[in-house]
Amino acid sequence: MQRTNFGEMVCSIARTLDVIGEPWSPLILRDVWAGLTRFEQIQADLGISRKVLTERLNHLVEHGVLERRSYDRRPRHEYVLTEKGTELVDLLMVMARWGDTWLAGKAGPPVLYRHHACGEISKGDLRCAHCGEPMHAADVDLLPGPGAAG
Repeated sequence: MQRTNFGEMVCSIARTLDVIGEPWSPLILRDVWAGLTRFEQIQADLGISRKVLTERLNHLVEHGVLERRSYDRRPRHEYVLTEKGTELVDLLMVMARWGDTWLAGKAGPPVLYRHHACGEISKGDLRCAHCGEPMHAADVDLLPGPGAAG
């Protein structure tokens, strides 16, 4: 079965899904944003196969969402978000907000967001619930929430 090429559709949502619509990609971006930048760290956190992780990382690098940087003389790389990737994380923050609202249950959200501008804990959203200022991926620290796995 051949996969539909969403990148050719005349729809910005479809084109975005072509880049990050596969379920592992947003989780990889989340891990890199949270500071897990090396292949082994991401693989251990997600429990993903080496083959699938390699394919997903290559795809995200090809689309300019991640940048691959050498950190050793051996062929070892770490992955960092590009400007394009950091902006995609804003989308993930909105997805997390929806998940926190509708799926977190009694335990509560697994992650909290401390806004740099005001220092307050806020929900994953594009505006701080406390000060009302814009809140993007680069503007927050991630903290364990009440629903985080212990």
